[in-house]
Amino acid sequence: MLSLQKAANILAAFSAEQPEWGVRALSTHLGVPRATAHAYLAGLTEAGFLRRTPAGKYRLSWHLAEMGGHLTAALPWFLDARAVITRLALELRSVAFLCLLEERNVVCAIRERHPDADIDLPLDIYLPATATASGKVLYAYGELEPDTFGICTSSSISTSDEWLTEVERVRRRGYAYSIEEWLPGQCTLAVPYFYGGQVVAAIGIQMSAERYLREEAALRTRVLDLVGAGT
Repeated sequence: MLSLQKAANILAAFSAEQPEWGVRALSTHLGVPRATAHAYLAGLTEAGFLRRTPAGKYRLSWHLAEMGGHLTAALPWFLDARAVITRLALELRSVAFLCLLEERNVVCAIRERHPDADIDLPLDIYLPATATASGKVLYAYGELEPDTFGICTSSSISTSDEWLTEVERVRRRGYAYSIEEWLPGQCTLAVPYFYGGQVVAAIGIQMSAERYLREEAALRTRVLDLVGAGT
């Protein structure tokens, strides 16, 4: 899991603004030893995810574009959902995300951050289902029962009775929230994303709990409107 997270963090460092990295600069950016950065860059290059430039730096491989085409073909709703994520981040000046289920695992597939967002991006890929808004949505609509409770803070759900009450609330309201249940001082709000009459993802926003509680009604209304318009 840690190796997967490190590899994902390295790939996420590449962007339109920063299309290439050298080992030294990337190690400084991520706060990891140079040897670690070099090992992962070399491994990702060998796997076909990165390519090395004549100047000795690294860029994303064109193989990723091919993989993106396969993803779009396999998930015909993905591009539209991605557009919703971008709009959420821009309009609400926050972190916006899209999460999926891989078997019983909640995976954050997309996360975008507005420069004015009041939190930084967590580095996690797999999320605790019972402590996050996206996990609650995906489990509630997928009619899944958690094997364990992800007790991340003192606010996390920790009993079956609490979970059943929360799941019923999510289905009744059509959205879920997590106030300091996953990360202290942070809140997530998520709604189901439908395609073909099925919930295929959870889309939402992440911000400081202080801001969420201050603007809760307006934020919730806008998220529901934007995601509903995109389905």
